[in-house]
Amino acid sequence: MSARSGPSAGFRTRATDHLAVAVGTTKGLFLISDGVADGPWFKGREVPAFVQVGATYLAATTDPRFGPWVALSTDGGATWSEPSARPVAFPEEAGASVARIWQLHFDARSADGDPVVMAGVEPAALFTSSDLGGSFRLADSLWSHPHRPLWEPGGGGLGLHTILTHGDRPSRILVGISTGGVYRSDDDGASWTPKNKGISAVHLPNPEVEFGQCVHKIAVDAAGPDALWLQNHWGIYRSVDAGDSWENVGWPGEERGVVSDFGFPIVAHPVEPATAYVFPLESDEYRCSPGGACRVYRTTDSGASWEPLGNGLPASHAHLTVLRDAFDIGREPPYPLVFGTRTGQVYASADGGENWRLFVDYLPPVLCTRVLS
Repeated sequence: MSARSGPSAGFRTRATDHLAVAVGTTKGLFLISDGVADGPWFKGREVPAFVQVGATYLAATTDPRFGPWVALSTDGGATWSEPSARPVAFPEEAGASVARIWQLHFDARSADGDPVVMAGVEPAALFTSSDLGGSFRLADSLWSHPHRPLWEPGGGGLGLHTILTHGDRPSRILVGISTGGVYRSDDDGASWTPKNKGISAVHLPNPEVEFGQCVHKIAVDAAGPDALWLQNHWGIYRSVDAGDSWENVGWPGEERGVVSDFGFPIVAHPVEPATAYVFPLESDEYRCSPGGACRVYRTTDSGASWEPLGNGLPASHAHLTVLRDAFDIGREPPYPLVFGTRTGQVYASADGGENWRLFVDYLPPVLCTRVLS
């Protein structure tokens, strides 16, 4: 299978910032730089995941006929290639097929210097690749975990959507599964332990279960790799012990809390400890910005208080939805924030969320955004 769909003529965005962003949509991948968008690459395919290391890009795509695929660019998105055989596939004895690739993660811990690529898929499983996505191997230990047959799909499916590797402990891997919860390996994937103490499974008769939480996204705080943020299906949580325990820090409806603690993404500032951002949605029944007011909420004190950030965002009649991977922050100054909506707008901020502008409009529904370095 080849990357047949190249970019169409570029079109101007409404922003003038010198900002480069990859935007995965339900109809292809757009690469937006200096106010000009090229795309779509992979026209007509969903692009739910994207990852970058230098000039190397990997994009996960879902073709309506051929299913999930992984595309590689080694020249900053100018050209793309895809393997001839499906790269992410269960072995026959697993009795399953990959419906979607939810997450791609570069793990730079490889001893030979070449990054390992990890993929989280639906049904929830973890795959690894040592050839830049050309082929992947199933992580048997997680697939054979005794809890796996008991995981139930969330509203979007049973997906492994978050992969985090530990900067100081090469053998530690943490994953998020909807609806399995948080699982951590301390032995480089040989075994896995649920890490959901304190996270409420509000959709279950007994919310204090060992596993089965509907975790939506996890992010690493700048304080260090053991400090974590988590957006749950109702609830915003923080851990300071690598997930051994979690504390609810959302406090919806209170004076210093968020307007709603339901949402999908959570983003942590890369260099400012205790600072994170969420995009609240009204409820699990009405997954749009509360009251039609588009606002990002920020904490700078580990969740003790939250403040709404809406300058430049539509304050009314904006019933917007932002998915779990459609909100991102750059890793270099000024650490720009970007989020994309299911109605095709991408907003950007260059000052920590104090002010926003419409970066690009009229895209297909946005599945993921990544600030490019």
